Parts: sequence; C-alpha cells; structure tokens
Amino acid sequence: MMPPNNKKFTLGRRIRSFKYAFKGLLHLIREEPNARIHFVAGIIAIICGWYFDIDKSEWLAVILCIGIVFTTEILNTAVENICDYISPTYHHKIKIIKDLAAAAVLISALMSVVIAVYIFGPKLLAIL
Repeated sequence: MMPPNNKKFTLGRRIRSFKYAFKGLLHLIREEPNARIHFVAGIIAIICGWYFDIDKSEWLAVILCIGIVFTTEILNTAVENICDYISPTYHHKIKIIKDLAAAAVLISALMSVVIAVYIFGPKLLAIL
C-alpha cells in the first residue's frame, strides 16, 4: 500500500511539472545576465551550423555543448540562490561553494568554445 504522499502519477501533475520547468527557464533568461550571453552564443552557434551546413556529428557536438552550458548555468543559479538564502551575509565557505558552481559553468563554456573553434574555425578561414 502506498503512503498518501500525493506522488501518484497523474497527467495533470506531469503537465504542471513542465510548466514549472519552463517558468524556471524564463526566470533564468530574465534574471541572469550570463544566461542571456549563453543563450545568444547558442543562437549564434545554431545559425553558424545552418550557414556552414555542418554534418550530423558536428550538430550533435553543438547541441550537446549548448545543453551542457545551460545545464551548468541553471545549476549554478540554483546553488547561488540556495547559498544567498542560507547566508545572506558574506561567509567564506559560501563563497567557496558559489565559486565552485561558477567554475562548472566556466569549464563547460570553455569546452564549448574549443569545440566551436574546432568545428567552425576551418569553415570561417575558408571564406576569409
């Protein structure tokens, strides 16, 4: 027998969960300047992919990079919000936690730049 914890599967609950996730994405884009930069970079990468007619494996790499950067940005924002809630004033340990979360975004963004240069660099040089 299941305990009455309202975790029963219903279509309405699944639809609401998507609604909440989209609200989170909108919050991210509206409130986080770095997320807007990543969003624009992702759009530019997609436009470049179409323009240069990249192959399937290159598309997979581009899409994966965009997804990883957005995922790390979302997690970083969540960590920052939790930290600010727990400790509204400066605390050295909270700073370390926030710096580590930001480092995850930095690594994913740098990895994406390297992959973008590998995919688009030769194509750009060919038209120059």
